Amino acid sequence: MDLSRLKRRGHDEWHIAPRGKMRVPGVIYATEDLIRDMDEKVYEQVTNVATLPGIVRASYAMPDAHWGYGFPIGGVAAFDPDLGGVVSAGGVGFDISCGVRLLRTGLTVEDLQPVKELLAEALFHRIPAGVGSTGLVHLDKQAMDAMLAGGAKWAVGKGYGLHEDLEFIEEHGCMAGAKPDCVSDYAKKRQQDEMGTLGSGNHYLEVQQVVTVFDAEVASVFGIREGDLVVSIHCGSRGLGHQIGTEFLKRMAVSAARYQIELPDRELASAPINSEVGQEYLGAMRAGINCALANRQIVTHLVRQIFEEVLPQATLSLLYDVSHNTCKVEEHVIDGRVMRLFVHRKGATRAFGPGHPDIPPPLRAVGQPVLIGGTMGTASYVLVGTKESMTLAFGSACHGAGRSMSRHQALRQWHGRDVVKELAARGILIRSPSMRGVAEEAPGAYKDVSEVVDAADDANLARKVARLEPLVCVKG
Repeated sequence: MDLSRLKRRGHDEWHIAPRGKMRVPGVIYATEDLIRDMDEKVYEQVTNVATLPGIVRASYAMPDAHWGYGFPIGGVAAFDPDLGGVVSAGGVGFDISCGVRLLRTGLTVEDLQPVKELLAEALFHRIPAGVGSTGLVHLDKQAMDAMLAGGAKWAVGKGYGLHEDLEFIEEHGCMAGAKPDCVSDYAKKRQQDEMGTLGSGNHYLEVQQVVTVFDAEVASVFGIREGDLVVSIHCGSRGLGHQIGTEFLKRMAVSAARYQIELPDRELASAPINSEVGQEYLGAMRAGINCALANRQIVTHLVRQIFEEVLPQATLSLLYDVSHNTCKVEEHVIDGRVMRLFVHRKGATRAFGPGHPDIPPPLRAVGQPVLIGGTMGTASYVLVGTKESMTLAFGSACHGAGRSMSRHQALRQWHGRDVVKELAARGILIRSPSMRGVAEEAPGAYKDVSEVVDAADDANLARKVARLEPLVCVKG
């Protein structure tokens, strides 16, 4: 990205002054090196988002930002319905509520070594992964609607997990305001056999070790120490979320003119929050969030079953479950006034600071856990939300490493089997139904996750707590 078009406001904060039809400035949080390596499309998309009606304060991009559909991946924007604010299907993305959850195991890395291969095989063979993968759970129409209304709470009620899990999931595992009737029959049909599956792309299940603790006090509250064995699960709303996004993008693109919304890019398809299309999308999107929460809950249940057989001394407890790709109603203080806003986080993570009432009581004093997924060959991080983040970017942070090249470019550069061999030599076991998928997700196809996390930490979006490294990875 051309730095001459940006004004530096801090070590890791860069501003785009309003011009043309921009209603607010653009703000990008990143180091100078990350900014230089960002594609120009991020600049264009941040400025395009800033033109949408009812946008408040600024259009933001997180340190892992890269080109996306309409909004950049790593984009954050909030809209006021009383100012004609919009909801955008492109601002949420296709994989609605794709997210990460982290489970403590009560074990150390030494416990894993004797059964590492056995555990890798069991996780791979019993947790469905890959394009079109299907699970053991089949939902008829009635069960589908109940799942879309109930989320992880529905899953726990069906025996998939523990009641205490719900306290440590955003929205207590159930997004209010979901309207299963606003989800098409075709979207439901795509999902009827996909519950409890990882899917493909960048989704994964990893057994990881905590290698570094940066903040012992917060780590203690989170219940993690150096040497601990943990499990990360990254997946979303599968075919249902994708279908909701596809259908509403078309509807919003067609209806934009009726609502006198001028779109600088058709991919920014939006509708007024208070319009019929806007309300139907919100109802469907919230159902998609519940689908993702239920999906991660069922996968968690399967992981617990496998650990019980392979490592029966394990006790898998949920640290936290955080979603990306959402639009949520939140209260934020703008110019000294509390406002009710619709906050879009696309490839970005909620990162509320200490004391926020939406954080589970056992964690509230220190802040919300922020889970940053890395790559199968590098590292992931646990961060914690800050008070400063609430005023910087509506309590948001980055969600992962962020791609540095397209999947096509990655395929030209790597072969899946070579990546698996190279990582095995480093003690990282990869299991995947697709060697093409492994090549597309090669660690070198991503930004340096440590630099991304350092930028988020330096900008006070979130603070580093612990670094995790992979030992076993089931790749979708």
